[in-house]
Amino acid sequence: MKMFKALTIAGSDSGGGAGIQADLKTFQELKVFGMSALTAVTAQNTLGVQGVFPMEAEAVAKQIQSVGEDIGVDALKTGMLFNAEIIEAVSEKIKQFRWDKVVVDPVMIAKGGAPLLQQEAVSAMKEYLLPVCLVVTPNLPEAEVLTGMSIKSINDKKEAARRIQANGAKYVVIKGGHDENTKEAVDLLFDGSEFELFSSPRMNTRNTHGTGCTFSAAIAAQLAKGAAVYEAVSVAKEFIQAAITEPLSIGNGHGPTNHWAFNLKNKAESRLT
Repeated sequence: MKMFKALTIAGSDSGGGAGIQADLKTFQELKVFGMSALTAVTAQNTLGVQGVFPMEAEAVAKQIQSVGEDIGVDALKTGMLFNAEIIEAVSEKIKQFRWDKVVVDPVMIAKGGAPLLQQEAVSAMKEYLLPVCLVVTPNLPEAEVLTGMSIKSINDKKEAARRIQANGAKYVVIKGGHDENTKEAVDLLFDGSEFELFSSPRMNTRNTHGTGCTFSAAIAAQLAKGAAVYEAVSVAKEFIQAAITEPLSIGNGHGPTNHWAFNLKNKAESRLT
């Protein structure tokens, strides 16, 4: 049996709900061997981020090199990269190993509002990282930063997707979780020519910490197993919906999603058929 492998290049969340912790949980649930390159250590919990301690870019590059030259990578995702130096180092390693199944989650702000990407690093992301990625998954605030435009309607989302795709990303997924004016959480997928919508019921919950990390990690896991982008996004949408629907209710703030809910749901449904 072939062992599929996925790498997460992201920050650590001491609370376990986001970052590499969420990514590795997601990889495991989707039956992919997970590896990590740590970009920063954060002191955080469900109430917010109490501290950010970035790694040196050389240390990040060395971690990626160690994984790439020995174990190999079928797909990878990036999360919190923090600064321009780390972004450049990551993009260079992606090019060195000629990895083409790259998912970029352009993490900029934590759920509680703390900045996780330096302002000057946005330009580096557009210049170095988007041109080497297969899929980029911004939420609405991140899409607005990447495009410099206000996003209020579905037509705005489509225009934003076109602008982001023009930076080099082959596929753009603009997530709809922040659009609280709709009863459905609608994600928009753009492949450079066609648009696809993925809808799910909007859940009234505060247990959404790590949703972006989990969603992008699920896409990467499916890509590692050979799925096409549309299929990978579809499974990721189902995975994150299950994770939000069955909350763990941990902590006193924005609680984490439930990473094992997807498989429990599928097992329960299989017993009924």
